[in-house]
Amino acid sequence: MKTFHKTAISAVAAGLLSGLAYTPAFAADEPEASPITANVTVVNNYVYRGLTQSNFKPAIQGGFDYAHESGFYIGNWNSSISWIADGYQSATSGGVGKSTAAVSGPIEMDFYAGFKKELIGEGFASDIGVLQYYYPTTGLPSTGSIARSSGASYSQLASYQRQAMGTSPNTTEAYLAQNFTFGPVTGFAKVSYSLTPLFGIYNSTGSFYPDLTANYDTGMYGITLNGHIGYQSVPHSYALNGQNISLSYTDWKLGLTKDFGGGVSGALAYVGTTAQAYQGSYAYVTPQGKNQGATQYLVSLTKTF
Repeated sequence: MKTFHKTAISAVAAGLLSGLAYTPAFAADEPEASPITANVTVVNNYVYRGLTQSNFKPAIQGGFDYAHESGFYIGNWNSSISWIADGYQSATSGGVGKSTAAVSGPIEMDFYAGFKKELIGEGFASDIGVLQYYYPTTGLPSTGSIARSSGASYSQLASYQRQAMGTSPNTTEAYLAQNFTFGPVTGFAKVSYSLTPLFGIYNSTGSFYPDLTANYDTGMYGITLNGHIGYQSVPHSYALNGQNISLSYTDWKLGLTKDFGGGVSGALAYVGTTAQAYQGSYAYVTPQGKNQGATQYLVSLTKTF
């Protein structure tokens, strides 16, 4: 799940989309920039909106973007994941739905399209688009099958179990973003709104995620400082074992990126959330019982083509 349409789109692609691509003084002597860019990333732990998607293990990622001079863009991004299978293993370890251990969903595939243009002024690109998260899965149980096998009612279990009730993890979101540039400071404010249930959470259509990202170019050694804060709002709250369950939470990130040249960059970040891993609930819990939103360090290396 990219950081701006889910990851950082490459510097070249970002420049093309915002209309800020660098134009040399002797442009006629330079090769014309391609409207298509691609990227490959290796990371020690795939984290999206503060939650690990790979059970705190490494992931490989990659995608491509096409940006037209009109402002229209389209792209695809993919990553190895484990959270779908992990969710069912968590339910199995808790004695619910023994047949769900065979669920597999090792890949996330994102498809997005939108329009991005400097409507306010130079350095202030507005962006609107739609993003489809698609997860090829096998062994996904029919809705309510876990409830029947556990003896509990579907309504009792489905409301607070992320993914473990057979709800499709596939998600469609619409988003609206405003980019900004103030000297060495760049970033964007963005709101994403789910048009379908959110990442396998039952009855979660209408979830929304406002977030703010800011980057400061230090001007030294190709290093940029990064900051991010977001709030994942999930409608409804539920009672579980005498406590009120909310799947909404805040996530944050502090980090830096280093441009090594030649389309190669590295990143180091410290991330965390207020997400809670409730006892008796399989929301935001790994099969080992660890909170998916625990504070952690991330290290990644990206090559842009």
